[in-house]
Amino acid sequence: MPTAGEIEAALYKLAPRALAAEWDNVGLLAGRADREVRKILVSLDITEAVVEEAERMGADLIVSHHPLIFHPAKSVTDRDPAGRLLLRLMEAGLSAVCMHTNLDAARGGVNDALAAALGLDTAAPLSEGGIERVGMLPEALPLPEFLAKVKAALSPSGMRYADGGRPIRKVAVGGGACGDFLWEAAAIGCDAFVTADLKYNHFLDAQALGLTVIDAGHFPTEDVVCPVLVNYLGAQFPQLAIQKSASHREAIQYYV
Repeated sequence: MPTAGEIEAALYKLAPRALAAEWDNVGLLAGRADREVRKILVSLDITEAVVEEAERMGADLIVSHHPLIFHPAKSVTDRDPAGRLLLRLMEAGLSAVCMHTNLDAARGGVNDALAAALGLDTAAPLSEGGIERVGMLPEALPLPEFLAKVKAALSPSGMRYADGGRPIRKVAVGGGACGDFLWEAAAIGCDAFVTADLKYNHFLDAQALGLTVIDAGHFPTEDVVCPVLVNYLGAQFPQLAIQKSASHREAIQYYV
């Protein structure tokens, strides 16, 4: 059976470590590199509910997008949520491999998966070295139809948007918090930008630029990569049992 270190190495072939931002924390973040793995649970985040699901499954490893450890830990105790999570993970004998901004930027990673989910053709990087993607819809759509398409593709709990005032054909996407790239999207003639975690000024700026922006949520715009990871790991390690988390869902709810 492959080890956690070997699975980490295989994931780096998909999402090279060099693509990760300097501030990021990626790779094998918990567990022994030489431990054999038979079952893997894939999730966008590692939460206590995900660890409990991994325990029920009998998993040896959790592969996630968001890092298990992001800020430096001063202690690992049961006195805070991060400490409790790490303790439970280690006490269960679970390892964790996390692929974050390197998976955002990688070909076939988060943003290619998001572009594919929205039916964009010939998706390419929005800018040189950028993680975002831009592509074309098969035909121009009025905004209400495009909103319905995004809703059907990503199943968000809700969406926030600003109308750029024109039909939608050329679309930029950025999974997670990519609002600061809306000017690049407008500069290359995009009709819409689908991303998440937009601030008030992003909507004002988009209206001034004549660009439709859609905040479809952090979880929905990035969770699309989890099936990609399941399929990739299944092809690399067909002897393993690999499944996507069923317990991890959108944390944000909307009251309208």
